[in-house]
Amino acid sequence: MSGGVAFPRNDARTLADDGNELHFCSTCAFSQACLDEGMDKSSLGDLHVLVEHIGPFHAGEHIFREGDPFEAIAAVRAGTVKTYVVDQEGREHVHGFHLPGEVIGLNAIDGDRYPCNAVALDTVMLCRFSFPKISVLATRVPGLQRQLFRLLSRDIGRAALLAGDWSADERMAAFLVGISRRLAARGFSPTRFQLTMARTDIANYLRLAPETVSRVLRRFQEDGLLRVDRRELQLLDSATLEARAAPVLRA
Repeated sequence: MSGGVAFPRNDARTLADDGNELHFCSTCAFSQACLDEGMDKSSLGDLHVLVEHIGPFHAGEHIFREGDPFEAIAAVRAGTVKTYVVDQEGREHVHGFHLPGEVIGLNAIDGDRYPCNAVALDTVMLCRFSFPKISVLATRVPGLQRQLFRLLSRDIGRAALLAGDWSADERMAAFLVGISRRLAARGFSPTRFQLTMARTDIANYLRLAPETVSRVLRRFQEDGLLRVDRRELQLLDSATLEARAAPVLRA
């Protein structure tokens, strides 16, 4: 669907500042925890915690697959990663979408293998952390340990978010508000961004039919809540969207 609205190309992009040998990337999932402990990036090198920049992964390329040996977690530096599983009947079930500054692989900590697939939805860059090494560091840096627990708790909360008997409008509003809040937390625009995931993926994640997703987005646009131009989206009435999302987000 298209509302005929042209957006400045840079407004909706989510690209991280890569940092340097002393400073963390702008979207680093662990930077604040380390900085709170008085550590800069060079301190991690002194502790032999190697942060490996990997990528690019292009749209459709897998970062890991269900059953692969678990050795590392990875933080998204740029792009969007979809996690999903395929059931015995061959049906795909989307677990989530991971934006810059968010971590993938946390749900593999309990076992020795990744329990889902992770695929790039656009051009994705990652920071790869050896989990054995970051686990050792977490025992020495309380702030980092708290951040790991916080990330695990956040993943669990998102997984349970859509389990209730919510309406299609409430689910879609919660999805959009959630993305807005997550981008804002990393310094990106909370009102202009790209929906890099396909409508079918959004529908799968929200447990809705694809035509329902398109219908709700069209209605939101007609109500003046947002504008959509292909995959680029602008929130025009965040307060009303927040109100519609409130039963799901409880905030």
